[in-house]
Amino acid sequence: MRKRKNPRILIVTPEITYLPEGMGNLAGKMSAKAGGMADVSASLVQSLHTLGADVHVALPHYRRMFHIETAQLVASELRKYKAHLPDERIHLAEDRCFYYRDAVYSQGDGNIKLALAFQREVINNIIPRVQPDLIHCNDWMTGLIPAAARREGIPCLFTVHNIHTQKLTLSQIEDAGIDSAEFWMHLYYSYPPYNYFESRESNYVDLQASGIFGAHFINTVSPTFLTEIVNGWHSFIPDSIRNEIRGKYYANCATGILNAPDTADNPATDDKIPFKYGPENHFAAKRENKIALQHALGLEENPDKALFFWPSRLDPVQKGPQLLTDIAYRFLEKHPDAQIAVIANGSFQRHFCEIRDFHSIHSRLAVRDFDSRLSQLGFAASDFTLMPSLFEPCGLPQMQAPIYGSLAVVHDTGGLHDTVEMLDTAASKGNGFIFETYDSNGLFWAMDRAMDFFHSPAPVREREISRIMAESLRRFNHDECAKQYIALYERMLDRPLVR
Repeated sequence: MRKRKNPRILIVTPEITYLPEGMGNLAGKMSAKAGGMADVSASLVQSLHTLGADVHVALPHYRRMFHIETAQLVASELRKYKAHLPDERIHLAEDRCFYYRDAVYSQGDGNIKLALAFQREVINNIIPRVQPDLIHCNDWMTGLIPAAARREGIPCLFTVHNIHTQKLTLSQIEDAGIDSAEFWMHLYYSYPPYNYFESRESNYVDLQASGIFGAHFINTVSPTFLTEIVNGWHSFIPDSIRNEIRGKYYANCATGILNAPDTADNPATDDKIPFKYGPENHFAAKRENKIALQHALGLEENPDKALFFWPSRLDPVQKGPQLLTDIAYRFLEKHPDAQIAVIANGSFQRHFCEIRDFHSIHSRLAVRDFDSRLSQLGFAASDFTLMPSLFEPCGLPQMQAPIYGSLAVVHDTGGLHDTVEMLDTAASKGNGFIFETYDSNGLFWAMDRAMDFFHSPAPVREREISRIMAESLRRFNHDECAKQYIALYERMLDRPLVR
């Protein structure tokens, strides 16, 4: 086959925030998001499309989430909608299990059915139709595709967004319509397989480990989390995944690329906050936003109070809310001019409510269910954002917060290590507050340092927050993220994407 002028890239993702105009008919309707993967996929496709690269996207046909009702289309529209035109770049995996969904993922084993249907369509129909020069897969729901790509001699990048995985047998894969006999030797099993027939019924395939094993190159979503895995940190990481990541790392086939916040996360344009602002005029607007949030949460309405904001789910396994419940009342007792706003769901929400009610500190500690509009106001109103995670593959709130002039208070781990540096007002550098020992005393120490900054002279605070906001807007954005992925594609292909 004649070598194409521009290599063709196929991005395979179970979720995406948006698709750029010009990618195909009805592109503007296609949005299905569960997390950061959707934002990264969208920004990467947008950057590649703007660059003029030959980029294609494969995703499930979430008909209801895309707000596409084929029964309402006239015949000519239906033909256009169903047609795969020569210049069509969006390739929908068709299966009834996608059509009527309200969310990308299911509870329990339902995700396995979705993953198999998606991969069946990609392997059997989309790859043969697109004939890509490189395939970029995302997480365990695409874990079989790198093996199929290797069988076809197509370079494949596999992005590890999370450590979660699923396991199933070759017979289950076959029953879903995927001929795994074609690429079974490129999958990762519970124990070394003797042959195909011996392993077919009982030797479980690990989908995340298979994606890593079968891919030519992998990346995690932060450089430090990659080195933590390789160095044996975090006991919850399965040996299968750790060992395969180590293998790629020592073969120089692994890297870390940070995600970036949504492009809508900008206080100058954010429609979810009442008072907009930028680095040069943040002071008065943040005070007004603080009063608005205090009013909404029932806190004492005083812009001179230091406001700490908790934005992440209240998960004690990863996010560390138990560190804050241990010290919340003691910290507020020590600092009468401080408030804490928790706008998040999770098992530890009731503990915060019990602390608030027992000590009758409703005017200083607020607890609310997550609400996207209220959460955005939290960034715009707060002085500090709390992220004391035990581990963090990437994290986004610690990147969103400084864009809004809220300095992050974090545990030194994973993506938090890569994005937060200790503030040094004398040298005018850094953007937050970091503690190294993962316990409540460590968090208390970091929050004390935040209060030291809050009590510094107003000109110093205004200068540093203006600097941090401006630097964060330049540093934490999708263009920077996409540049790194594009460079990785070109390294894998050994040629430029556009000539």
